[in-house]
Amino acid sequence: MTEHEPPAEALPAAAATETPPPEGAPETAASEPPAEPSLDLPAPEPKPRVAPSADHIRLTEALIFASPDPVPARQLAALLPEDVEAEDALREVQARFAGSGVELHEIGGGWQFRTAPDLAQRLTRVISRPRRLPRVAMETLAIIAWHQPVTRAQVEEIRGATLSQQTLDALLEAGLIRTAGHREVPGRPSLWATTPQFLAQFGLKDLKDLPKREELVNEQSSVLEPSPPAEDDRPNAATVEPAAPEAAPSALEPGSHDAPPDDAAEQQPLPPSVE
Repeated sequence: MTEHEPPAEALPAAAATETPPPEGAPETAASEPPAEPSLDLPAPEPKPRVAPSADHIRLTEALIFASPDPVPARQLAALLPEDVEAEDALREVQARFAGSGVELHEIGGGWQFRTAPDLAQRLTRVISRPRRLPRVAMETLAIIAWHQPVTRAQVEEIRGATLSQQTLDALLEAGLIRTAGHREVPGRPSLWATTPQFLAQFGLKDLKDLPKREELVNEQSSVLEPSPPAEDDRPNAATVEPAAPEAAPSALEPGSHDAPPDDAAEQQPLPPSVE
């Protein structure tokens, strides 16, 4: 019998095929995945803006004239082509009507035709003014506008008087205030705020256009405090002489046009009546 040599141990496949890197070559980690190609696409170039044509201007005028409320720019943009900016068309119409009897103004978050301010007073001769709100309603509306959202109790605290439901109903009917949720306190009272109709009625573009308290105080103080007289108008006590009292003309003096006093007329006897 011949002796068989023991079988050689099998080497791992990775070890059998692995070849040592050449000397001086940088070592690379075998676990790092290959870099994926970048998928970042170039940003699309903005489309060039096209000036509004005459037809776009006519369409803008018609939309604003037919709408009972101020027209926002996004509503006009739905009617214009994509390459025409609604703001450009609105500015073009505003420039066209500048100085005319009807002007285009940006109020209440939109655009609306309004009478020129210098003609408003003359129009009141033939056009009736809208019904004025009572003073209590105006005070309530002012408090809501400056402190919104505000509860009814807060309005009463600021005014220093109770607020009737009739006043709130009048402001609601006029469309000047709205409910803005509830305050998270026991009872969950309603919160009140102004509406876009409030901005449109008072010609305001935004609530930021409301006058500041400092402006109102300074304006009121300038009206109440009279301006000091000029230096030339001030009298000089050293040169001014008191005027002598004028003698009253006698009632019996000829040429006098003053009637006798009532007491003297009552004391004179009446002439006898002639039958």
